[in-house]
Amino acid sequence: MTAEGESAPGRAVRVWDLPVRLFHWTLVPLLLAMWWTGEERDIETHSRLGVILVGLLLFRLLWGLFGSETARFAQFVKGPAAIRAYLAGTRPHHLGHNPLGGWSVLVILLLLVAQVTCGLFAHDVDGMESGPLSHLVSYDTADLAREWHHRIFTAILAMAALHILAICWYLVGRGEDLLMPMVTGRKRVPEGVEAPRPGAPLTLALVAVLSAGIAWWIGTGAPLPALGTG
Repeated sequence: MTAEGESAPGRAVRVWDLPVRLFHWTLVPLLLAMWWTGEERDIETHSRLGVILVGLLLFRLLWGLFGSETARFAQFVKGPAAIRAYLAGTRPHHLGHNPLGGWSVLVILLLLVAQVTCGLFAHDVDGMESGPLSHLVSYDTADLAREWHHRIFTAILAMAALHILAICWYLVGRGEDLLMPMVTGRKRVPEGVEAPRPGAPLTLALVAVLSAGIAWWIGTGAPLPALGTG
């Protein structure tokens, strides 16, 4: 995910917290594993990995609302004025994602949400293997979900390629290393710039438990509790 580099003068501060970095670096091998299991038609493993992805995405979305300062969508999803100012160089410093990087993060997250949602309701091309929520929709809807599950993956590949190109361009063209801050969590900021506020440990625990619980419930087919007849 795009962020300012560590080449600026000043002091080093922790910009990316551990939850954001774990999400980022867990996502990479998870998506590769899901691609491989899909290609190999190992639908059972593919579905289990998909449920893990559901949990990760739920966590990132909730952490984007209630987590650390730089993880919050309100901090990095900006309007046209902020983008113009960034491109003009009149507001060059950003603690976390710059305005362009922020929108790329949002687009990737939305594509992943759409991808995993389609996978949950889809069945395979033979109609033999199905996502955990496919029983909630018709056969035609599950078939449509399967088609879009493949189409959205192509868009995710395109965004991933654009993401890598952006990292290379910032490094070569602007001398900004966007990769290491996502590894170490730290980057250099100008003197006088305060370190971002971290997320509360209790909030982190609640978000993690809630995300894992919802993902597990979805993975079991989202059964509803039986209501007594009185």
